[in-house]
Amino acid sequence: MRSVESAKQSIRRIVGGSRVPEDPRHADNTLEWLLRFAPDADDALQLAALAHDIDRAIEESKTPRADFEDYDAFKAAHARHGAEILRPILVACGVEGHIVNEACRLVKVHEVGGDPSSDLLKDADSVSYFDVNLPLYYEREGWDEAKRRSLWGYRRLSPPAKEIVKHIVYQEQALVRLMQEVIHEARECLQPTLQ
Repeated sequence: MRSVESAKQSIRRIVGGSRVPEDPRHADNTLEWLLRFAPDADDALQLAALAHDIDRAIEESKTPRADFEDYDAFKAAHARHGAEILRPILVACGVEGHIVNEACRLVKVHEVGGDPSSDLLKDADSVSYFDVNLPLYYEREGWDEAKRRSLWGYRRLSPPAKEIVKHIVYQEQALVRLMQEVIHEARECLQPTLQ
C-alpha cells in the first residue's frame, strides 16, 4: 500500500510541473470523479486517474498536437505515450507488477474506454474536463476550439455522465452559451433524419 501512495505522490509531483495550468487540478479532479462513480476503485484505476494525462506534463517529450491532422489519432498517441511514461515511475515506487500493468493499460485506453474499468476512467476524465478544464481551455484557446473540443468530449460521455455535465454551472455566460450549443448539436447528431 505504501508503494501505491508513494506512486501517487510522484505522479502528482510530475503533473504539478505541467505548463498546462489546469493539469494538476484535472488529475486530482479526475480521481475525485472516479471515486464518486466507483468508491471501491482499485489501486490501478486510481493511479491511472491521476496519471492519465502525464504525457502533457513533460514538455520535452509530450505528444505534439500539431503532428496529427486527426484529433483521435493525436489522443491515441498521447495515451500510449502516457502509459510509457507511467510504467517506470510505478516500478521505481515498488508498485506490484499486476497493478503496474493494469494502470498502464488503463492510461493507454483512457480516451476510448472499451471495458468497465476504462469506461469509468473515460467518464471521470471527461466530466473533469467540463468541471475544471473548460474555463481555462476557453480562455486560452477561444470559442471555436473550446466548442470543438467540448463537442468531442461531450459525445464520448456515457448517458449518466452527460446528465452530470448538463448540470455543471459556469459563472461566465459565454461558457453557458457554449455548453448549450454543444449539448444541442450533440442531440442533433443523434436525431434520425426524416426522408
